[in-house]
Amino acid sequence: MSVRVRRIYESPEPGDGVRVLVDRLWPRGVSKEDARVDEWPKGLTPSTELRRWFHEGGSYEEFTRRYEAELDAPEAAELLDGLRKTARRRKVTLLTASKTPEESHAGVLARLLAE
Repeated sequence: MSVRVRRIYESPEPGDGVRVLVDRLWPRGVSKEDARVDEWPKGLTPSTELRRWFHEGGSYEEFTRRYEAELDAPEAAELLDGLRKTARRRKVTLLTASKTPEESHAGVLARLLAE
């Protein structure tokens, strides 16, 4: 299984495989054409409340715990399972606007997809 995390602001690469935007909001300054996003499962993104809490100074460890709890909800769990199946067949690149992608929800998703 091959899953990686990249910033959406980086140019697409041939080896990206399926490009999945995992942010709830479309990133500023990036056209949809340039981004070449294949999937945008908004149901896998952290809730607005959780994102705000984290950006206001919440700890990454607590964010991870709360986000994983949100991913247990039926819609999110179904989307996660579908993405996991895709990752078993093809390379998947999770795209985020986060300045520190590995320490964001995208990093959590990458770890969960690898399990």
